[in-house]
Amino acid sequence: KISRISRCFITNKMAMSASAELSKAVKQQYMELPQGDKVQVMYVWIDGTGEGLRCKTRTLDSEPKSIEELPEWNFDGSSTYQSEGSNSDMYLIPSAMFRDPFRKDPNKLVLCEVLKYNHKPAETNLRLTCKKVMDLVENQVPWFGMEQEYTILGTDGHPFGWPNNGFPGPQGPYYCGVGSDKAYGRDIVEAHYRACLYAGVMICGTNAEVMPAQWEFQVGPCEGINMGDHLWVARFILHRVCEDFGVVASFDPKPIPGNWNGAGCHTNFSTKEMREEGGLKAIEESIERLGKRHSYHIRAYDPKGGLDNARRLTGHHETSNIHEFSAGVANRGASIRIPRTVGQEKKGYFEDRRPSANCDPYAVTEALIRTCLLSEEGDEPVDY
Repeated sequence: KISRISRCFITNKMAMSASAELSKAVKQQYMELPQGDKVQVMYVWIDGTGEGLRCKTRTLDSEPKSIEELPEWNFDGSSTYQSEGSNSDMYLIPSAMFRDPFRKDPNKLVLCEVLKYNHKPAETNLRLTCKKVMDLVENQVPWFGMEQEYTILGTDGHPFGWPNNGFPGPQGPYYCGVGSDKAYGRDIVEAHYRACLYAGVMICGTNAEVMPAQWEFQVGPCEGINMGDHLWVARFILHRVCEDFGVVASFDPKPIPGNWNGAGCHTNFSTKEMREEGGLKAIEESIERLGKRHSYHIRAYDPKGGLDNARRLTGHHETSNIHEFSAGVANRGASIRIPRTVGQEKKGYFEDRRPSANCDPYAVTEALIRTCLLSEEGDEPVDY
């Protein structure tokens, strides 16, 4: 006979990947072997979905000290939704280098831009134009901080720790919660945090979110193009950590329909002028510009041009309505939130709460610069 407790355990056993069952202790004895002067460099890039990440590794004869020492590489774009099989060579252009927290020093992670066979940017290479726009406003010292929410799932798409045939208790005790009945998957969060610190990612915090199995980490402050680079690498590291644990990290903006919070990527923004005395005036001017360009930003704030965010931005569950622009002090139901301390000190930053969890940070930060600092208007970006 199977006891009631045993039956409960079997019923609630999570669907995990087969690779998670492999012995990590056996793997470790190989990872501890000396590698001589050779260095493993993992090239990481964004695939044709604009959301997925791909990677592959090559050996270098010595440890690279700068991005300029890394060779360009190539890959088969027909297998990453980025080209046709008849002309599938794509080029990887090293753009940002980090320490590798999985293989450890002297090995590296390298985030790459993707160019097509004719050396023009791939459709999902949004870094190139973002970098151009950031260079135009370098003297204004734009800082960003992004709050990345995500949900831990089993390999069957079911939220980690949730009953197989039902739901956990209603939202309320889980945000910043402590205890095994409130915090689902903290081991993954702690592993990811430490791996990001090791890599040199500008991670600055983490917390459990409103929905059980939903978490958030924050990256920043980062200047200019670094925001997109660091957030994408933080996402890559999270996917790799989850791979080791046999679970899945989802950036879907509304993973569970109904009375559950969605997942966003709230973006904090400031310039040198905003951070100085009397900077509230520059903040208010930027918010006024944003209000006149709401539809442009909605299209830029998720990879499907607003369709993903439509499931999340309903005016409920701490979100604004996708069809309306709003702003307010300490208002988490607004498009733009001015923190209370900023309202009191008359300087600082503002928070754009509209970007979805699966947004491209290059697109989000570029859109903010175009509207707030380059004073663009209308529904189309200006070509510089």
